[in-house]
Amino acid sequence: MIVCFDIGGTAIKGAAAHALDDVRPLPRRKTPTQDFDAFVAVLKSEIASIGGAPDCVALSITGIIDPDTDKSFIANIPCAHQRPLKADLEAALGLPVLIANDADCCALAEYGVGAARGHRVVFSVILGTGVGGALVIDGKLINSAGGFAGEWGHAPVAATRAGNPPVDLPRFACGCGLEGCLDAICSARGMEKLHRHLTGEQLLAEEIVEKWQAGEAGASRTIDIYIDMLSGPLALVVNVTGATIVPVGGGLSNAPALIEALDQAVRSRILRRFSRPLVVKAQCTVEPGLVGAAVLGFNYVRTLTHSA
Repeated sequence: MIVCFDIGGTAIKGAAAHALDDVRPLPRRKTPTQDFDAFVAVLKSEIASIGGAPDCVALSITGIIDPDTDKSFIANIPCAHQRPLKADLEAALGLPVLIANDADCCALAEYGVGAARGHRVVFSVILGTGVGGALVIDGKLINSAGGFAGEWGHAPVAATRAGNPPVDLPRFACGCGLEGCLDAICSARGMEKLHRHLTGEQLLAEEIVEKWQAGEAGASRTIDIYIDMLSGPLALVVNVTGATIVPVGGGLSNAPALIEALDQAVRSRILRRFSRPLVVKAQCTVEPGLVGAAVLGFNYVRTLTHSA
């Protein structure tokens, strides 16, 4: 049995996983962001409520573990930020602890029970508040020891001229400190900035997509440029990794027409030709962070069993 946690800056979601199709959610708890002892106490309480002895604890976090220092980078949970989180939690909980980024867990969930079942190489994409990604090969994360692989949203590669006909674009500042990142212009907030720059109109991403689907000219221009800017870098990722499926999660994935348009644009720009959709909506119906953490835990237990 694996105890899984999906930990964000607002809430801690937990579950007891007995199998990938038997993930039993626990009551949601508020995340103690400033007090590490209180943070640990919530995890202990959830583990104790399950009963029995879990094989390990697996965490999905909104952050990164630096593979060189083992320190966490979790900006929205200050008490867990810049500390050797795995070692600290193992000492406090008395159990093996596995930690992965939330995008990595989404990729594992799609490989285990979602759209990526049966695929060797999976590149999972998040299009929501940010632009994230993760790479899974043969059911294993490339970031098995922590790290930054898959973070295709953060690099100064966003086009400064895009669309048909082309239009010149600024290099928007990104929260990571760089300028010209996909995260800054192709996330939901980025789409809103792009639309405001092009039309002067302040709309939410959902409203822009709705107007595009209704054929409104300004929104159609925004989405044309958005797809052009996003599909080129994603095509490069597919060429480099050899991914045969790209499940997309996050808020923007809830617009099927947008994902279909992105899929068509990406498939027209890659070397390999697919007669089926390549970029698809993520399908994991349970909390993907919890399911991905469960996959992480079961992989760990399987490794121990094989090495015994």
